[in-house]
Amino acid sequence: MTTRPEFADDLNFVPGLAAVALFAVMAAVFVGANFESATAGFPADVSVTASLGYVLMDLNGTSLAEATPGFLAAFIIIAVLLDAALDGAVFLADREDQGGDQ
Repeated sequence: MTTRPEFADDLNFVPGLAAVALFAVMAAVFVGANFESATAGFPADVSVTASLGYVLMDLNGTSLAEATPGFLAAFIIIAVLLDAALDGAVFLADREDQGGDQ
């Protein structure tokens, strides 16, 4: 016969209280933030995707390439390299036993 589950009475509430406090701080920062300034970011008439393409293909001298910050191209290249490294790690870790050395 099965029995009903019982609540654990030896719980530590400190991690839960820390998570609630962190949520309260993050919510207060988010609610109090000023999102009205539109000084940062790309201009409204610039295509972000096209400008990244021009920067990645090293087509300097165009208005789209000049509007793109240089760190964006480096960020995308690093992201692709890290993705390739992760795929390679998964491929190497997922070997099936086909005989031979064990």
